[in-house]
Amino acid sequence: MNFNKQDDKTASGHALPKRQRIAIAVLLAIGLGGGAAILASGPASSPKGHGEHAEDGHDDHGHDEAPGARPAAAKDEHGHAGAAAAPETVAMTEAQVQAAAITLEAAGPASLRATTRLPGEIGFNEDRTAHVVPRVAGVVEAVPAALGQAVRKGELLAVIASAQVSDQRSEWLAAQKRLQLARTTFERERQLWEEKISPRQDVDVAEQALREAEIAVANARQKLQAVGASPTGGALNRFELRAPFDGVVVEKHLALGEQVKEDASAFVLSDLRTVWARIDVPAADLAKVRVGARAVVRATAFEQSAPGTVTYVGALIGGQTRTAQARIALSNPDGAWRPGLFVDVDLVTGETSAPVTVPAEAVQIVEDRPVVFVRVADGFAARPVKTGRTDGQRTEVLEGLKPGTRVATRNAFVIKSEAGKGSATHSH
Repeated sequence: MNFNKQDDKTASGHALPKRQRIAIAVLLAIGLGGGAAILASGPASSPKGHGEHAEDGHDDHGHDEAPGARPAAAKDEHGHAGAAAAPETVAMTEAQVQAAAITLEAAGPASLRATTRLPGEIGFNEDRTAHVVPRVAGVVEAVPAALGQAVRKGELLAVIASAQVSDQRSEWLAAQKRLQLARTTFERERQLWEEKISPRQDVDVAEQALREAEIAVANARQKLQAVGASPTGGALNRFELRAPFDGVVVEKHLALGEQVKEDASAFVLSDLRTVWARIDVPAADLAKVRVGARAVVRATAFEQSAPGTVTYVGALIGGQTRTAQARIALSNPDGAWRPGLFVDVDLVTGETSAPVTVPAEAVQIVEDRPVVFVRVADGFAARPVKTGRTDGQRTEVLEGLKPGTRVATRNAFVIKSEAGKGSATHSH
C-alpha cells in the first residue's frame, strides 16, 4: 500500500475516513458559535433577595407596585391567600360616633353578683285579683263591661234584676217609715210630759220604740250593703254589679238574659300594674333562695328585664315536682309583663368586687378573641383583653386594660362591623 499524506493519519497510524472528518468539523463550528453568543450576552443578572424590589421599581414578578398599595394577604401552609388581620384602629369622627349612638364609659371597679338562674312564669298578683260574684240571684239585664276593658273602682260592670234585692230594699223603706213614726211619737210624748199632761212612763215607751226603729233601719241598710246594693237605685229589683278596684277585666262569664246564682263567678278583675313572677325552686337550691333576696327577671320571648325582690318562699315541697314555689313581685306600669309569659329569673346569691370591669356589652369577639374598643384621637382601637367573671351586666378584665380607660359600651358592635369591613377590603 502507498501512503502519500501523513496528515490524514491518526496517531495510531490509521487514516480517518472522509465522512468522519466532515462531521467533526461541523461539531467544532457549532460549539464555537454557542460560545460566542454566551460571551456577547454579558454577565447574568444577580437574583433578587426574598421580598426585595429591583432598582428599576419592578417587583419579583415584573409588576409595578402602585403607591400606597396594601401588602398582599399572607398565605397558609397550602399556598392559599388567607384573610388579612382586622385593622387595629377604626377611624370614626365625633359626628359618626353620635350618629351611631355609641356611648363611652371608663373601666373601673365594681361588684359582680353571683347568680342562680331558674325558670319561671308571670302570673296575676293574687292580692290584687278579684273573682266578682253577684251575691244575689237574678236575671242579667245589661253587661256594659267588655272582656279586656280597663275599669275604674266603682265602674258599672253589669245590671241584674233580683227579687232578693227587691225584698231587702222594701224592708229598708218600711223601716224608714217606722222610724219616722217612732221619732214623731217620741217628740209628742216628751212635749206632753213637759207640759204635765202625760206621765213619764209614756215618754219612756215612745223612746224605746224609737230606738228599735233605728236598729231596724240600720239592719236593713246593712243587708243591702252586704250584697253590694245601694238603698236607692231606681227600680226596687235593680242590682248593679260594680268594680271593687281599678283593674282589667280578664274573664267575663255573663251574657244578656242569663239566669245567674248568687255565687256564680261573673267577672275576674285584676290590677295588672303589679304582677308576680312564680318560680319552682328545686330542693338543692332552696338554701340560696331567701325572702328579700334580689333578682332580675328576663323575658324569654323578647328583650325585656326588670329587677325584683323575692317576697315569698314556700314552706312545702311538692310531692310530684319536688320543688318549692317562690314568687317575685314586679312593677308593671306599661303592661309588658303579661300573665302566662315564660321568664328566666336570675337570683342574686352573692357579691364579689373586681378592680377593673366594663359593661358586658363593651366586650366584643373579633377573630375568636375578646376585645374592647378604646377611644383614641381618630376613632377606636381594638384592644385585646383577658376577661374573667361576669354577671351579665359587667365583665371583669384581668389583662389588657387599665382603670380609667374609656371604652365603647352601647352599640360597640357598630365599631366591630366597621372593623370587619376593613378586614374584607384587605383580603382583596
